[in-house]
Amino acid sequence: MTNRSDWPEDFLRYAAYERRLASNTTDGYRRDLLQFAAFLDAYNGATDWDWSHVDRASIRAFMGSLESRGLKRSSIQRKLAAIRAFFTFLNRVGRLDANPAGLVKSPRRDRTLPGFLTEDGAAVLLDSIGDAARVDGAFLPLRRWALLELLYSCGLRLAEVQGLDRASLDGAARQLRVVGKGNKERIVPVGGRARAAISEYLRTRPDVSTEALFVSNRGSRLSRRQIQRDVTGALASVADGERLSTHSLRHTFATHLLDRGADLVSVKELLGHASLTTTRIYTHTSVDRLKRVHAQAHPRGGAE
Repeated sequence: MTNRSDWPEDFLRYAAYERRLASNTTDGYRRDLLQFAAFLDAYNGATDWDWSHVDRASIRAFMGSLESRGLKRSSIQRKLAAIRAFFTFLNRVGRLDANPAGLVKSPRRDRTLPGFLTEDGAAVLLDSIGDAARVDGAFLPLRRWALLELLYSCGLRLAEVQGLDRASLDGAARQLRVVGKGNKERIVPVGGRARAAISEYLRTRPDVSTEALFVSNRGSRLSRRQIQRDVTGALASVADGERLSTHSLRHTFATHLLDRGADLVSVKELLGHASLTTTRIYTHTSVDRLKRVHAQAHPRGGAE
């Protein structure tokens, strides 16, 4: 039936052009809806269903099939969000009388904390990378140093740092204009060490027409994969057997701010979170640290 292909395409156009969602988001919606449609082919019979007949039971069956395959709860939650958005659109434009995904509960999300660096670990990493880059004076080591300093100074997501332009950085105001999820802009202060590293890097940046802040040695905008390689290669030297990533520096940024007394609302704004609930995951490490401090410092805080 035509709605099996037409309705998802209408929704994706709406998401891209009216809601102006990022291409990564709409690409994810497309993949998730195609996977759901493939499941419904098997669940109902390939020619025996259309979107107007999908009910809550079939959505829950899809989620159950994902869980039985060992998919992470966060991934299942994301797929359900895509399905909800799709049916919300169909309901809004009058193609469905109700949203069958509206009452389907999301699985409780796994609260696994990403790895992070201690303050000493971050200082050792950044100082050693910076010293080596200044001695070498070449483009690639200076670019890596600038990437690491900026990620730690500003708590940026991988996509955010990859999308930065030179105009995003206001050196005089010591701040950075960042475009985050949902194309929402925020202003983030940039620390002195990060500004110094970027200044050194810009001296060796190829003189090319692209507006990108971070570029390859050929002058094109640096890819996310290359940023990951640059950052994870450096982090491996202090990882102590733990797999660290660009997101680990975001977690390190938030943890160190909270450890030093920053309030949760300010950290939420700096990270670009829509909700405090998301930011609270970063308080777990700080609470553990406070427990250790209490146990060590309080006269009756140790052994029972």
